[in-house]
Amino acid sequence: MDKIDTGTTAWMITATALVLLMTPGLAFFYGGMTRAKSVLNMMMMSFVSIITVSIAWVLYGYSLAFTSGGDGVVGKLVGGLDALGLQSIIDTATKAEGGMPSMVFSAFQMTFAIITVALISGAIADRAKFGAWVLFSVVWATLVYFPVAHWVWGGGWLAGLGIEDFAGGTVVHVNAGAAGLALALVLGKRAGWRKDPMRPHNLTLVLLGVGLLWFGWFGFNAGSELAVDGTAGLAFMNTQVAAAAAAGAWILVEKLRDGHSTTLGVASGAVAGLVAITPACGFVDPWAAVLLGAVAGAACAYAVGLKYRLGFDDSLDVVGVHLVGGAIGAVALGFIARYPFADGQEKGLLYGGPLAQLGVQALGPVVVGLYSFAMAWVIGKIIDKTMGFRIDREEEVTGIDITTHAETGYDLGTVHASGVASLNGPAVPAEVKKVDA
Repeated sequence: MDKIDTGTTAWMITATALVLLMTPGLAFFYGGMTRAKSVLNMMMMSFVSIITVSIAWVLYGYSLAFTSGGDGVVGKLVGGLDALGLQSIIDTATKAEGGMPSMVFSAFQMTFAIITVALISGAIADRAKFGAWVLFSVVWATLVYFPVAHWVWGGGWLAGLGIEDFAGGTVVHVNAGAAGLALALVLGKRAGWRKDPMRPHNLTLVLLGVGLLWFGWFGFNAGSELAVDGTAGLAFMNTQVAAAAAAGAWILVEKLRDGHSTTLGVASGAVAGLVAITPACGFVDPWAAVLLGAVAGAACAYAVGLKYRLGFDDSLDVVGVHLVGGAIGAVALGFIARYPFADGQEKGLLYGGPLAQLGVQALGPVVVGLYSFAMAWVIGKIIDKTMGFRIDREEEVTGIDITTHAETGYDLGTVHASGVASLNGPAVPAEVKKVDA
């Protein structure tokens, strides 16, 4: 194997674990936002994404995303087949001098693919067939995520245009948000949408989930530098302050608009800030990260209401937070990018940069969003017409947890030593009653 840097490798293994933790964190975040009768299904949709995407990534995903597909048109759209099964990278390093084992880099990027797929599931909570979701996760990752990752990070056509996306504002969040919108339209509205209360059933789970997401996001963003240096430190700091500013902006909007600030608002605001800073975290100054977070928090707080005006049931606000927040962060680079640790980069307009770079930063989210939306819609429609994508209305009303998984998230009864369950708590033994008397 080529020479590797042990410090970089140790950090990247840690960052990989942090990003993987984000998917269970997302499961808690999404699970708490659903109704009690759907919490297990919602969490399962995240966990099964770990299974399907991990296997697809090893077999062919990494190869399609990060190897060369040649100098022609095809090579600009998708990678080659040189690393099928990862066999060819077992004993290689990312750089001839220094760097990390290629297998570590592959594992890090695999965790990005996993959470991108899992993010989509929030748009179709309560009503998707589990088997249909499993199939969709594999097909969408194959036809959309792997090629898009190649376009931006693997030397594809958007990379050739000079697009900047430090950690996935376009590749991850715009990509997932557009797919979520498509699936929400394919499956239609939940039974009772806008008539029945569909409030989050467990806000403590939501806060636990956002805490895990926030923690893991340091690996997501700072790890994307692929080194231990000043840019990684900058990305780490910018991640923190953008999330804080966005959370504050969201609850301020709530207070001014609704008269109260909510725990769901502070959680959603933090995620909006994390999403928006993702493409920019290594390229902007901390003051700009604060500004970007505040703008994203306020904008996304209003954007989540678009589903009611436009009539689509995006169950857990994937569109309003991830599509909108990711696009804001990507386009903002055209204005506020300064590249403190990199020379020769096209700076934002604020620092005298060219208008053309702003155009590229806007082009990326538009093209990726449209491609992801179209492909997700087609894939979803095909699945719906063949095996069916939506559960029956009766099953939906009863609760997808019990009808699909034969489980419930909460057992509200107490089982006695006799094996008899009661909702009134455990029976008090007669001898205890006598003593109390």
